[in-house]
Amino acid sequence: MPTNADLMARDLKVLWHPCTQMKDHAEQPLIPIRRGEGVWLEDFDGKRYLDAVSSWWVNLFGHNHPGISGAVKDQLDQLEHVILAGFTHEPVVRLSERLVEITPPGLTRVFYADNGSSGIEVALKMSFHYWQNQGRSRKQRFVTLSNSYHGETLATLAVGNVELYKATYQPLLMDVITAPSPDCYLREDGESWEDYSARRADDMEALLAEHHEEVCAVIVEPLVQCAGHMRMYHPVYLQRLRAACDRYQVHLITDEIAVGFGRTGTLFACEQAGITPDFMALSKGLTGGYLPLCAVLTTEDVYQAFYDDYATLRAFMHSHSYTGNPLACAAANATLDLFEREDVLGRNRMLSAHLKQALAPLADHPHVAEVRQTGMITAIELSPDGTRHTQYDWRERRGLRVFRHALTRGALLRPLGNVVYFMPPYIITPDQLDFLADVAAEGIDLATA
Repeated sequence: MPTNADLMARDLKVLWHPCTQMKDHAEQPLIPIRRGEGVWLEDFDGKRYLDAVSSWWVNLFGHNHPGISGAVKDQLDQLEHVILAGFTHEPVVRLSERLVEITPPGLTRVFYADNGSSGIEVALKMSFHYWQNQGRSRKQRFVTLSNSYHGETLATLAVGNVELYKATYQPLLMDVITAPSPDCYLREDGESWEDYSARRADDMEALLAEHHEEVCAVIVEPLVQCAGHMRMYHPVYLQRLRAACDRYQVHLITDEIAVGFGRTGTLFACEQAGITPDFMALSKGLTGGYLPLCAVLTTEDVYQAFYDDYATLRAFMHSHSYTGNPLACAAANATLDLFEREDVLGRNRMLSAHLKQALAPLADHPHVAEVRQTGMITAIELSPDGTRHTQYDWRERRGLRVFRHALTRGALLRPLGNVVYFMPPYIITPDQLDFLADVAAEGIDLATA
């Protein structure tokens, strides 16, 4: 069996890692992982790390879950893959039926892609094509929120607004309209989350009043802008947005790729606003972290706009080689089985309350501006003077110091800039949450000293 050192050396000769300045690894060693079990990852030298970020937000029920692993193994002996154009299979039919049943009412059709970015591309193309099929050819633009993130393919970068990912590629991107985010970190002193989010909804209504004739859809991440430093907002914004989209005949696309399947306290974030979008994209936790898959749900109205004789050329001619892969669908069905059999949301509410209590002392830290939480997502924003009005220079890489300290303590915390966040697997225990809170507090002390 190789050692950590062996695998690190081999890796750096051939791999180019995602979202990474590879020169960092001249000082920050890679961590080769041999196996995972539950909340733990173990390297080749036997050291364990508590996975506090669910391996990029995908791992809902821990690593190597026997129920999900067993379902994938069983499927592997039956059918590993088949083209989904003109063919079908039981796992994809069953998964589609279940998604239609558990998502907000009115979402009746499911289209599959290989990953979250690809799924957002499906929703964007489908919305644009819908309006073309309806004879509304002026509708060619999209509205996005400041600080938003929807992926890193070209169309998803265009409708995102995090400069770190987008700025370099701006010449390649389509033109979009950007509305102010309801991000409540930007509220005035003394202003409530609800009041601030409602004020930003006024801005969106004014924008749609001016531009609706040229707009296909508005795209948002419901309640939490995850890659945008885990910024959060009030459900009233979604209620107002849905009403405005209806009023001005504009589609609403909700990107629940990171926030779906219980992350925000409800199965889907949209439920907290009581709304149904025109398109909902689901990925990441959909398969419990086992295999890449994205489901884009939409309405019967959208589906019927494409349903016609072939010669009309109204069909949605979009495909991926691995669309609806049976192994991924089996993992997704096993994940949904866990939600059916266990009181996942009830336990998450208990865990969320425990984490809130464990992190409460950090609210008084001289270099913490805010500790915020939506369901199982909690974020700690660092600040030079402990207020929301100042921020550390990003080049100081304060979050990296927290990350490095956490590794020495056996925890995987991967801050977003100056924001330390938790998005753990749902099987984590209260004692493990206390451990993570202690590690984060130690790291923040070191990073802000």
